[in-house]
Amino acid sequence: MEEQIDLSKVDVIIDRYRDKKGSLIKVLNDIQEEYFYLPEEALRKVAKGLDIPLSRIYGVATFYNAFSLHPRGRHLVHVCVGTTCYVRGSDGLLAAAKKDLGIDVGGISPDKQFSLATIHCLGCCSIAPVIKVDENAHGRMMEDKVPSVLRQYY
Repeated sequence: MEEQIDLSKVDVIIDRYRDKKGSLIKVLNDIQEEYFYLPEEALRKVAKGLDIPLSRIYGVATFYNAFSLHPRGRHLVHVCVGTTCYVRGSDGLLAAAKKDLGIDVGGISPDKQFSLATIHCLGCCSIAPVIKVDENAHGRMMEDKVPSVLRQYY
């Protein structure tokens, strides 16, 4: 059963941008900051409130990696599993993150603070292995350091 969400804040966000052309990305960003993803019903409200076809809204929402159509935690943890990171031990980092957060890849921690994902390259090979929390890359990571890095985000 899907959890009911209070979408009253969506109306406030829509009102903030109602008369501003080209504001769809800002609207979607504000909604995602509020709910940590883009709920379907919120997108329907945006379509109606801004008189934009729902298909266009979904086109924008699915084009940009920053947007998620599925619930996720407040903080997104990416463990790089690219070749350089893998050779330098990212599989251990992933295991440590799973253990510390109590979730598998694609999961949300019970307190809804973290989502865990893998990524095939963060472009930080010189400081491999790397985990990224939100927009912050943490390089030269070791398994025993994962819990302390994650605690910085509580």
